Amino acid sequence: YEAETSCVNGLSSRPALRRASRSTVAQKDNLLNRSSISLQETFIPTWGSLYSQNSQVFSDLYTDLRHYYRGSNVNLEEVLNEFWVRLLEKLFHQANKQYFIGEDYLECVSKQIETLRPFGETPRTVKTMITRTFVAARSFVQGLVISGEVVRKVSQVPLSQECMKAMMRMTYCPHCRGMASARPCANYCSNVMKGCLANQADLNTEWRHLAETMMQVADRLDGAAGVDSVILALPYRISEAMATMMDSIENINSKLFQACGNLRAGGTSSTGEEDSVKRGKVAAEDGLEASSGKMEKLVSVRPAQLLLRDMQPYWVSLPSVLCSDRVATGTGAEDKCWNGMNRARYLPEVMGDGLASQINNPEVEIDITKPDMTIRQQIMQLKIMTHRLKNALNGQDVDFQDTSDDVSGSGSGMCTDDSCSRSPRLVAPATDRPVLYPYLPENKEVKGSAARRLPSVASCLLPLRRGTNRD
Repeated sequence: YEAETSCVNGLSSRPALRRASRSTVAQKDNLLNRSSISLQETFIPTWGSLYSQNSQVFSDLYTDLRHYYRGSNVNLEEVLNEFWVRLLEKLFHQANKQYFIGEDYLECVSKQIETLRPFGETPRTVKTMITRTFVAARSFVQGLVISGEVVRKVSQVPLSQECMKAMMRMTYCPHCRGMASARPCANYCSNVMKGCLANQADLNTEWRHLAETMMQVADRLDGAAGVDSVILALPYRISEAMATMMDSIENINSKLFQACGNLRAGGTSSTGEEDSVKRGKVAAEDGLEASSGKMEKLVSVRPAQLLLRDMQPYWVSLPSVLCSDRVATGTGAEDKCWNGMNRARYLPEVMGDGLASQINNPEVEIDITKPDMTIRQQIMQLKIMTHRLKNALNGQDVDFQDTSDDVSGSGSGMCTDDSCSRSPRLVAPATDRPVLYPYLPENKEVKGSAARRLPSVASCLLPLRRGTNRD
């Protein structure tokens, strides 16, 4: 009964997808918090004033990463580049306190970062790992959201008059003819449902493609270089980079003095950096070794993977679920079921899935040359999201465009703070672009006169369930 009710309502997958997206976001927030706390606890005793006087640089990095993941319009590559530039300026200033260093000089210093490479290979390593992981994680959540949005919109598609007539004949005509106990023949019910849900079944191919691609993304998130290891290792990668620069500060100073000019004395003395560098190296080595070993899994997409796997046949399975033994006559009573005319065997063959297969459907008259445009649009949304996910597998970020005017109702955004309050959507080279609702809006309805005149799939299938309850 529960399975039948879920499919009747056409919304069973939507709450599950919403829960999966929220759970993934919450886990990622927790992971970023753990990493940020770990950095603070490690850097205070390790780097001392080098950290405490420049802590804002690190907290800004985590804030930007959190905003990016929650869906804000943030360029991840620019965030990382800006972090390393600011860190270079702060460390250079901290190591040369005996000099007076103006803003113009620091700007010159920042422009030498590509030439000097003061942090070694760490920035490139971090950029590769963070970009691939965060792009994949955010795209995975977007895929869950778009999937739920497709279910929401498709569930509101009105049934045709021909479908309603066929369902009335299947459901109520036995009662009018004094055969209230007769249930529809299984194949008869299948043809009615396949005809009524012909357009919905055409979602199947792209729905499966999206689910398969999302499971590939999930495999990456759960892999050895997954989101847990990347984020938890970030403090130690940064510590490693700082140690690399401070260990070579004399050589770096020499090159910077050549490029930007000599500095004049006028500051305070610099002390204690050597001990900090030693402690930083040890902390980085110990931390990276620990993070590369076995650790508690903080972000698990396994439940979402199982959900996606089970939902792959969702659209083509609706007729069979609705025509299960609770709705139609089961095996062994083929000669006693309602076939649309009498209590007798149903002879026509069962149609295939999809609109094109209904050209000879004996129960529901369908014009296969006029597909439902709402569903065609949702098919396009699935294609676009699949393409975006494939790009994410290659580390290519998704472009965003602000859609704050398109989102209504509370709880429609991932972001919980004011600086990240506007919800983005995917930008695609198509007229109808998929709108990203990090959490699905609750009360948006499909507009149009047809939707007001005719009931949707959900409401028209309810009589089948009521008939079952009476029996």
